[in-house]
Amino acid sequence: MSTEAENVLTRLKNSGLLRSQGLIAGKWVDAHDRKTIKVCNPATSEVIVDVPCMGQKETNDAISSAYEAFYSWSKLTATERSKYLRKWYDLLIAHKEDLGQLITLEQGKPLKESLGEVSYGAGFIEFAAEEAKRIYGDIIPATLPDRRLFVLKQPVGVVGAIAPWNFPLAMITRKVGPALACGCTVVIKPSELTPLTALAAAELSLQAGIPPAVLISGSIRGANLALTQPGLYFYPYLVFELACGVVNVVMGNAADIGDALLASTQVRKITFTGSTAVGKKLMAGAAGTVKRVSLELGGNAPCIVFDDADLDVAVKGALAAKFRNSGQTCVCANRVLVQEGIYEKFANAFSKAVQNLQVGDGFTEGVAQGPLINEAAVQKVESFIKDAISKGAKVLLGGKRHSLGMTFYEPTVIGDVKSEMLLSREEVFGPVAPLLLFKTEEEAIRLANDTNAGLAAYIFTNGIQRSWRVSEALEYGLVGINEGIISTEVAPFGGVKQSGLGREGSKEEVFGPVAPLLLFKTEEEAIRLANDTNAGLAAYIFTNGIQRSWRVSEALEYGLVGINEGIISTEVAPFGGVKQSGLGREGSKYGMDEYLEMKYVCLGNMNSN
Repeated sequence: MSTEAENVLTRLKNSGLLRSQGLIAGKWVDAHDRKTIKVCNPATSEVIVDVPCMGQKETNDAISSAYEAFYSWSKLTATERSKYLRKWYDLLIAHKEDLGQLITLEQGKPLKESLGEVSYGAGFIEFAAEEAKRIYGDIIPATLPDRRLFVLKQPVGVVGAIAPWNFPLAMITRKVGPALACGCTVVIKPSELTPLTALAAAELSLQAGIPPAVLISGSIRGANLALTQPGLYFYPYLVFELACGVVNVVMGNAADIGDALLASTQVRKITFTGSTAVGKKLMAGAAGTVKRVSLELGGNAPCIVFDDADLDVAVKGALAAKFRNSGQTCVCANRVLVQEGIYEKFANAFSKAVQNLQVGDGFTEGVAQGPLINEAAVQKVESFIKDAISKGAKVLLGGKRHSLGMTFYEPTVIGDVKSEMLLSREEVFGPVAPLLLFKTEEEAIRLANDTNAGLAAYIFTNGIQRSWRVSEALEYGLVGINEGIISTEVAPFGGVKQSGLGREGSKEEVFGPVAPLLLFKTEEEAIRLANDTNAGLAAYIFTNGIQRSWRVSEALEYGLVGINEGIISTEVAPFGGVKQSGLGREGSKYGMDEYLEMKYVCLGNMNSN
């Protein structure tokens, strides 16, 4: 192992952030059968550490832990949850250098990019901490004079969060932050290729006090803390319960872990970032228990450079959009569409800029591109380039493995690419920029939209009218105008078509894992009996007690609740259930939302004339 890598490992061990076990019910644990998998440095192929190879049994334990912790965590006030999340954010920032080095060690990206990911990923926790206090309900004008209509928003329950290897911190925090803010508990499944960052983040969540001790009963009279039984601490007149399963982490056999999350009726939502193929399997599997799903899947991002674009801005933006993380992001520019009047100038200037990219170990000063994640990734890139060359494309730069060996690949530019080539049809997920020529704006839009993907797109133009026309016509969830780096925690992130369902980031994700409800609650036994079902459409309460009506309506796990009324459906209120009674809402403004796609547009380079 290199000296730099050894120094990083030593620092991480000393800081307590190098964890090599799973986290279940607040305890660091091995796999039941003691099986392990190796986590390797992609820049050297050296083993960093062994971690547990977990499966169905460990995942079920984690689900049970999260389910048991849900009641106490969800009953904390939004202000209290916000404080814990803020503390977690502070710790992530305080350990920015350690976390950045860990990302580079296990994922391979340049240290500068890794440090940027820590700031980006921590931002989701900060934003969730702020938004936790702003999860508002609604009051609906009644259609009859003797009615009062309210909408409450309550946490869904246990969330299964499945994250990829290319952003091992940010893709965790983007899911977990809003889930915890809303009162949900989580079972995290990081990639088996990059689990160490997730485990370090989980360690910091514990240090932040997540899970907290929750007051069961009594009042403080002084005296020393004493453990009375596992999970319970006792003061005279005061009993705390530890909600130990708020954050759980399992890694190992992806298929077994995924199947366990899908099969459990205690898991109410799956949020996943990864390939479209796996996303489709998760979506189909979630149907068995009618789970909510948020899917951020593959892309085939077009980067459109028009004749009227500022050449320097276009080159800089396209370079960032294509080669960040060695081209291994779902929003990377997969196709660079260039108008014929600027094609030659752009191809020359772009190739020159790409040629200046330094390739090497992410810990080396000045390196802009690290290794690909593994050998399979390199072979995929090679097969795509071979297909393009066989169909008439020309290699303008690169096109082969780097002299450094291992999984390093030369930054590559391919010219004369056509729409029938694999480079145009599928996500290459590597440092290859295919250039496609177009003549008219209409042709550019047609080429850009000619794909089943719809995640991100980029436009470079100085025409304000054109920027609006094209951004509205593009069938993508994210659009960057004169900017190649558009992701931010304050804007919604997600795609259309086969690039996914739902949004992450911004207030849209904070509201995402929350079920809109029309009132709920009853006393203990009645509530238990009422909720003892996989269905959750409608419930009715008859009581003259105003306090009881609120308590019970909030406790009932149903999408609709009638209080002293048996006919509650109306076109101005949302209609729909929770658990296995359905997904989405019909009626009212909430029903309208089911038929609307969301597009986030980022207009950059605003300081130029």
